[in-house]
Amino acid sequence: MDSINGRGIDEFDHGAYGVTGDDKFSPEFINKAGVANADVPIRELEAPPLVRNLSQEERAHLERKLVRKIDFRLLPMMILMYIMNYLDRNNLPSAKLAGLVTDLKLKGDQFNTAVSILFVGYLLMQVPSNLFLNKIGKPGVYLPCCMMVWGCISGATAGCQTFGGLIAVRFFLGFVEAAYFPGCLFFLSSWYTRKELAFRTAMLYSGSLISGAFSGLIAAGITGNMDGARGLRAWRWLFIIEGSITVVIAALALLVLPNFPRTTKWLSEEERQLAVWRLQEDIGTDDWVSSEDQTFFHGFKLAVQDVKMWILMIMLTGIVSAGSVTNFFPIVVKTLGYNSVDTLLLSAPPYVLAVITTYINAWHADKTGERYLHVVLPLCVGVAAFILGVSTTSTAPRYVAMMLMVPGVYTGYVVVLAWIANVMPRPPAKRAAAQAAINAVSNCSSIYASYMYPDSAAPRYEVAFSVDCATAALAIIMATILRFILVRLNKKLDRGEHVEGAIATAAGAIDEEAKKGFRFLT
Repeated sequence: MDSINGRGIDEFDHGAYGVTGDDKFSPEFINKAGVANADVPIRELEAPPLVRNLSQEERAHLERKLVRKIDFRLLPMMILMYIMNYLDRNNLPSAKLAGLVTDLKLKGDQFNTAVSILFVGYLLMQVPSNLFLNKIGKPGVYLPCCMMVWGCISGATAGCQTFGGLIAVRFFLGFVEAAYFPGCLFFLSSWYTRKELAFRTAMLYSGSLISGAFSGLIAAGITGNMDGARGLRAWRWLFIIEGSITVVIAALALLVLPNFPRTTKWLSEEERQLAVWRLQEDIGTDDWVSSEDQTFFHGFKLAVQDVKMWILMIMLTGIVSAGSVTNFFPIVVKTLGYNSVDTLLLSAPPYVLAVITTYINAWHADKTGERYLHVVLPLCVGVAAFILGVSTTSTAPRYVAMMLMVPGVYTGYVVVLAWIANVMPRPPAKRAAAQAAINAVSNCSSIYASYMYPDSAAPRYEVAFSVDCATAALAIIMATILRFILVRLNKKLDRGEHVEGAIATAAGAIDEEAKKGFRFLT
């Protein structure tokens, strides 16, 4: 064989891979008789010098130490930032209970419009933001700067005097907040291997669940103690206090968050080489190398051509639609008949339960490498919760349903978020585009869902809970289809056939699964 895809064999770089980002193609391997799709270059990776010289025990010890170090530097700050992201985005229902609707003289569907308009800005900016983040390669600067801006916008909500002012502030809040969550998903996938990602994604998303629990407690404290302080209503204090805290945390994040493994200064050279190599070993190719290697539109084009992205998009849209109940959770809990402060307090326990179930489910998903059942089984619980919620007006069964709605939806949701990076790991620009596009489109459901919870629909919310039940069932169907596709693709890889986006071998690996090559997690 004299050429491969129009290139002579000698044109390929046969040098050491190291951590330089060079490609290595073995002519002997390419020319080996009987290899399926031998005309497709199969990339072999060679461990960098400082990793190559480690024994298996030394490598395992160093990797455990490295992962703990990464966890400590990334996760606490990212979780804290996401708590504020979710608080600033979803504090409008709490503000409604504290007098916002009365003070701004909102009528009809105006409050629902104020809730939904945020998601218009939120979905418009996600894909451009993630592609820009991938291009510049500085998440440790970009994400905190975006956080400072949305903190200022959130605090400015306290100054709204009219419906028009509230709409403008909410739109731009969503526009800027859009950078954070898909940016974090891409950020995590640039540091952790596929079997580490579900639990770390769960830890990140626990920020939203924790904020859901504490937002009610914070709002209850402000409503009960600060209404009228310095001449301001409690809902205005709610935005001022939470917005100010957001700006302070963003300033601290600038000092703490790293960028990507190749450019992080607090890693030793040995740790840096291992951090890069273990990702190469996991997916069979190099990850983010430099901004010059990233393009805005090529990654997006690759993403939209992959049918797996569209299946995941429908799946996540179904889950987010079912989870839209959390956007109005204090209002739904209010139908139990308790006063405003007690209602806000009763809103916390479902989120606490969701944090616990999410951690356990994601940990087990990473431990077993299984994804499908860890998505579908929690959704079945969510479907049952919505059926129970719409079937009765008795206090105890309805609160049981509310306790199960949040964990039923979001326990599997975080596994789906990790599944996106698992099935579309390379190139980084494609992964960034897919994560942002899926997250953006899935949040479109929050626009129409905002109109399914009018006061007139209380207490059963038949339409809302029926739609939530149906979309959760749709997500289960999509997960089943995706699993069949991934099983089929893995069988092709087992036969040595070429699969787009998958690398069949990783030379120099010490892990048995890495030696076997990349396989999609099902």
